[in-house]
Amino acid sequence: MSKIEELIQQYCPDGVEWKKFVDFVNVQYGYPFDSKNFTDNNQYIPLIRIRDVLQGKASTYYNGEYSEDYLIKRGDILVGMDGNFNLGVWDDRDGLLNQRVCKLYSKDEKKLLNGYINHYMKPIFRDVEERTAGGSVKHLSAKIINDLSIPIPPLEVQEEIVRILDKFSLLTAELEAELEAELELRKKQYDFYRNQLLSFDSDSDTVQWKKLREVCEFRNGFAFKSNLFRNNGLPIIRITNIFGNTIRMEDIKFFHEKDYASVDLTPFEIKKGDILIAMSGATTGKIGIYKQNYPAYLNQRTGKFIPKKELNIKFLYYYLSTKVNFIYNMAGGGAQPNLSSNELKEKLIIPIPPLSEQQRIVDILDRFDALVNDLSAGLPAEIEGRRKQYEYYRDTLLTFKRKAE
Repeated sequence: MSKIEELIQQYCPDGVEWKKFVDFVNVQYGYPFDSKNFTDNNQYIPLIRIRDVLQGKASTYYNGEYSEDYLIKRGDILVGMDGNFNLGVWDDRDGLLNQRVCKLYSKDEKKLLNGYINHYMKPIFRDVEERTAGGSVKHLSAKIINDLSIPIPPLEVQEEIVRILDKFSLLTAELEAELEAELELRKKQYDFYRNQLLSFDSDSDTVQWKKLREVCEFRNGFAFKSNLFRNNGLPIIRITNIFGNTIRMEDIKFFHEKDYASVDLTPFEIKKGDILIAMSGATTGKIGIYKQNYPAYLNQRTGKFIPKKELNIKFLYYYLSTKVNFIYNMAGGGAQPNLSSNELKEKLIIPIPPLSEQQRIVDILDRFDALVNDLSAGLPAEIEGRRKQYEYYRDTLLTFKRKAE
């Protein structure tokens, strides 16, 4: 008999009581900080957004006034409330809790350990996500959280569970760190070969150099009104959703067609495979491919590339991804870059090899891209396998007989 089985036999042989979640756990909701003060300058305080919950580190910073009521410290438990209801532990310096992220912490650790909350609630929120009705992006509401119930085993049992799972998590994290280092090396190799493949001699007889406007149409987004943003409906892609390689679907805003009944929004629709660019703010120059199977719509200060027949769309994407810094500097750089579509079309020069050569380059880079980014193959799949091992042991330890009422 294992120690955990002995403890259960000693302290709760008849089963474990289930209690209302919010009777034992405080839930602190984030604040809608003004996006005009968002920056990628890490000299400012980290801003904890939905996209940061899993990795536990900031990708955005905040240059503005704030209340200390929303300060988050290393070790705090966070949950994303849009898209995927991910639970993570903050592992960065003190930061600010942004809207649609909440913090969980025990009301009394003599009754419920924070470590137990962390390990137990991860699959619970994932299950809630799967059962939550919604459109293209789901939303975790306060009502859903308030209705949750969880098993509360005796403290001695909680302590042993947390000890085992913390140790297993540490070993898993160390293995993941090794794999992540290997993955980072592969990314550098990918960048090297991408740059090599997309470097062309200016005097080559087989490659033409043309201004972007000659080989590609460009479409600016529509000025959706922020006071008409909705929590459901048709998704709007904003500059903050464009972060390289793909379009992040966290922190999405929506609109209802009836609010724009007099406007033809067809030109601003985007579909799977479209290439987008952020044109102002911290993500200026970032390029992403829209990979969702449902349509969305371009917001102002985002742009969409529409290549002509002589230009392979994926070739254009890979080439643009090498020009992010060039475009950022073209937009003025600094804290508030602002990209002009006319200047982009005039100053960005695109190499045009034969279509067969474009496709050959795309095929090679697609394979590199899959190795680096696709969870179904390569190193990321191995990393995912390590995480599933932890999940197996967690689910085994956290399955309790329910005490009869």
